[in-house]
Amino acid sequence: MRDFIYFRAGSLDDARQHALQSGAMLLAGGTTLLDLAKCGVVEPDSVIDITHLAGMSQILADADGVTIGALAKMEDVAGSPGIRANYPAISQSLLLAASPQLRNMATIGGNLLQRTRCPYFRDPGTFSACNKRNPGSGCSAIGGVTRNHAVLGTSGACIASYPGDLAVALVALEATIDLSDREVTAEDFFVLPGDTPERETLLERGEMVMAINIPASPVARTSTYLKVRDRQSYEFAAASAAVGLELEADGKTIRDIRVALGGVATKPWRARSVEKALIGKVLDAGTVEKASRLAMEGAVADGGNRYKIELAPRVVARAILNMGGHA
Repeated sequence: MRDFIYFRAGSLDDARQHALQSGAMLLAGGTTLLDLAKCGVVEPDSVIDITHLAGMSQILADADGVTIGALAKMEDVAGSPGIRANYPAISQSLLLAASPQLRNMATIGGNLLQRTRCPYFRDPGTFSACNKRNPGSGCSAIGGVTRNHAVLGTSGACIASYPGDLAVALVALEATIDLSDREVTAEDFFVLPGDTPERETLLERGEMVMAINIPASPVARTSTYLKVRDRQSYEFAAASAAVGLELEADGKTIRDIRVALGGVATKPWRARSVEKALIGKVLDAGTVEKASRLAMEGAVADGGNRYKIELAPRVVARAILNMGGHA
């Protein structure tokens, strides 16, 4: 790590003004920034501490939905009675992420902005070619060890997977993200790599994630997050699924369903083809398993990540059937 200037912001305008400077980075929980600085991926000229900004750590709920401040801690959001009762997929996705120690430090805004765990990205001393770190240098992952890489939303410039859990649940529940002077959907906030994998979100210099807004709905109240990984804790998803489900009065027919995938794509991935295939259908194992295979439409494997094309539909099907009481 190299020396940098530390600045403690006294107001939101103060923070945004300093964030406009070249080489400036915001500091909240610090769990991601510290990792990236220690491995030499980022070398900030200045660090703007926003941890003391007032009014950005609240969890405010009403009949229309919930607003979660960007500085709210992951553990506080996961343990909120209102979140657990009305947005269980949000609580579950947070509790299945990181460790209790990290969740007590990490903020919701920082969680959304975490960078990929691609080892080629995080080891600049060994792998100089990485389009996320050095645009135009190439992608060392392509043709390399790819067990944890993406099969959806990839390009010839990057196959790194998005590592987060919370964002997958946010996409499924059609949350929006407040970016200071504008609001965008969680789905649109994350961008595909294309030819510019160094750009991962819509966030512009000087903008900040202010809050997350999740609308209240029947699918939000009956939602779940299922994560399959190599070990039971402190591990990123090999494949995950966030599912919200609403049944008709007969308790068998699917009135509405939301499905999003994690661990398999370059961004949190909404599986609209699965949703379309299931709305209006009777919830049974055969129908769900057939529809879940549509989640891998357009998937492209690169060596060791091929197993995800088989695994992800099974995770989706299990999550849906669990919600419908069929598993």
